[in-house]
Amino acid sequence: MFFWGGGAALLGIIFLALAVAFAARSLPSYYQLKASQTGQTIVVRARDGSELVELGPSFGQWLEHDEIPKVMKDAMISVEDRRFYSHFGVDPIGLARAVYVWGTSDKRLGATSTISQQLARNVFLNSNRTFDRKMREAVLAMALEMKFSKEQILELYLNKVYFGGGAYGIDSASRKFFSHPARELSVAEAAIIAGLVKAPSRYSPTADVDKAVARAATVLRLMEEQGRITADQASVDVSTVNLKKDVGTNSVRYFTDWALPQLDLLLPETFEPIEVWTTLDPSMQRAATASIQSNTPDGAQGALVSLDRDGAVLALIGGTDYVETSYNRATDARRQPGSAFKLFVYLAALEAGYTPGDRVVDTPVTIDGWTPRNSNGRNVGETNLRTAFAYSINTVAAQLGNEVGFGTVASMARRFGVTTPVKTYPSMVLGTSETRLIDMTRAFSAISAKGKSVEPYGIVKVTTASGETIYEREKKDPSQLVPDYVAAGITDLLQTAVNTGTGRAAQIGRPVAGKTGTTNSNKDGYFVGFSSGVTTGVWMGRDDNARVGGLQGGTAPARAFAAYMRVAVKDRQVEEFDTELNLPEWQLEPDDEYLFGNPDDYYFIDEQGNLVEPGRPDEPRDDPFGVDGERPNSTPPLAPDTPPAPVGDAVPEDDQAASDDFLEQATGGAADPEGDQ
Repeated sequence: MFFWGGGAALLGIIFLALAVAFAARSLPSYYQLKASQTGQTIVVRARDGSELVELGPSFGQWLEHDEIPKVMKDAMISVEDRRFYSHFGVDPIGLARAVYVWGTSDKRLGATSTISQQLARNVFLNSNRTFDRKMREAVLAMALEMKFSKEQILELYLNKVYFGGGAYGIDSASRKFFSHPARELSVAEAAIIAGLVKAPSRYSPTADVDKAVARAATVLRLMEEQGRITADQASVDVSTVNLKKDVGTNSVRYFTDWALPQLDLLLPETFEPIEVWTTLDPSMQRAATASIQSNTPDGAQGALVSLDRDGAVLALIGGTDYVETSYNRATDARRQPGSAFKLFVYLAALEAGYTPGDRVVDTPVTIDGWTPRNSNGRNVGETNLRTAFAYSINTVAAQLGNEVGFGTVASMARRFGVTTPVKTYPSMVLGTSETRLIDMTRAFSAISAKGKSVEPYGIVKVTTASGETIYEREKKDPSQLVPDYVAAGITDLLQTAVNTGTGRAAQIGRPVAGKTGTTNSNKDGYFVGFSSGVTTGVWMGRDDNARVGGLQGGTAPARAFAAYMRVAVKDRQVEEFDTELNLPEWQLEPDDEYLFGNPDDYYFIDEQGNLVEPGRPDEPRDDPFGVDGERPNSTPPLAPDTPPAPVGDAVPEDDQAASDDFLEQATGGAADPEGDQ
């Protein structure tokens, strides 16, 4: 048994040695391992250049062995592999101790990975807890020890190990948690970083400071026991370490989830670290978060989108808490906008010839079997377009939609950026077609821009880590969606809705134009409006589409809008709205036609009913009706001493366009010989 046992052991040792030798030969070189950092780091910056969030793995700066603080190396060896300098990749003493504890107690077999084994696992393997993986890990660890020095292995490990929060390597961890390079690490800071390796998410100082401090105290105790620091150094109060402040990236992730996927279309394929410069304003984002969280009814969700006059996204909230739910209700959710959709109904009516002061009738109406009713159950009779919009009278909207055509209303919504399907049955005028909040906000922003198109965007430019610009947004010329007079007319209506109508809760002490929206059974509440070049849309409701008691567009959504907008426009100049209607020629009353266009383009009739040609170059007609409203002469000025031409029947027939007999017959002034007229 001894002979055969010894022979088997010898064969095992030979086999292991061959396996280690072959593994060592196949390992990449030291310089290849240094350059094998994988994954892309994306730093997202705000409108003012401040860092919003860092996504993806961060590797920091590579530190050579002699650049790494000794206290950092000692802390890591003390807590992870105290016999690092004496073993050959696998620690037999540690392994024997773990097996003994496992065999003499109820504890499971504990981890015995050395620094070399951890490096092998991080670089070449995965974290599966299988016997096969552990065997390969041991072989690769011994191969690393065979090919590289202890200093090189420790350098690779400290620059590659994961410390949580996307930080790989001690320099990245130091910058993330302490805001300075790893070369400046203190004893306490090194203890905190070394303590993270065991469970990065559990002991992260940004997640739980108390657990991080307790783990660091354990590291300091081990360092003292192993003689790597003095008792005075071990008593350092790690709670006094200045941790980097958490900037609160909760709600920002809604914005990055919407904006960053666009990089796939904007950038060529690249894996190097990049910085993305965005339009998001940190102060406005905080104000938006606070307004949604403080005004959203219990059990409901809220969303907000705020656009600058050129379409830049200033703030975006997709829900009350990103950690609780990352579903983006501002850009992805399709909900009914209610009466906020009437924007497109009235735009179509104004484009068809209506004006805000035109008279309309609020009366019961049935269209194709559908009978809309007003929210208060009453009808006010004759009113005007402005009042009907301000008080969101449903019967008037239904009549207008029927008159201009429901397909026309749907086309208007498409024209203004609604990307979801728009149904064309009669009830669509009350907002029964589902839309996205960002689309509705875009449409109202186009009204704020006096009828010009607006395209929401969140990325301004993208640069590499070296500062090279690889993308920069080009300014686009907007298109005119509706004439100026239509934009002025709808702005008049929107302003009235806030001043005296259903949107009074959205008032902020300066001109505001907007519209409320509420769906059946108070399932959705909407308010979208603009002021001083900032357009903001707010939606509230439940994800399960259940009723929310008391939720109306003019209540919680309008209050959230006002709370946010007071912050958003506080440093902007007060702007009055342009509501003056400069109507086109075809829409002017006949008595007003003389005020429009070039008088020389008109034809006039003289006292005899003759057509007068437009003025010639030698006959200026600055006043087409002459002095004091008199009509101009149809003949050239008379020469001096020429007697005036006779009037009436005395005018020579040769100077007339037609004879007197012809004119009498054409106008019925004389009878023909047979007596017929």
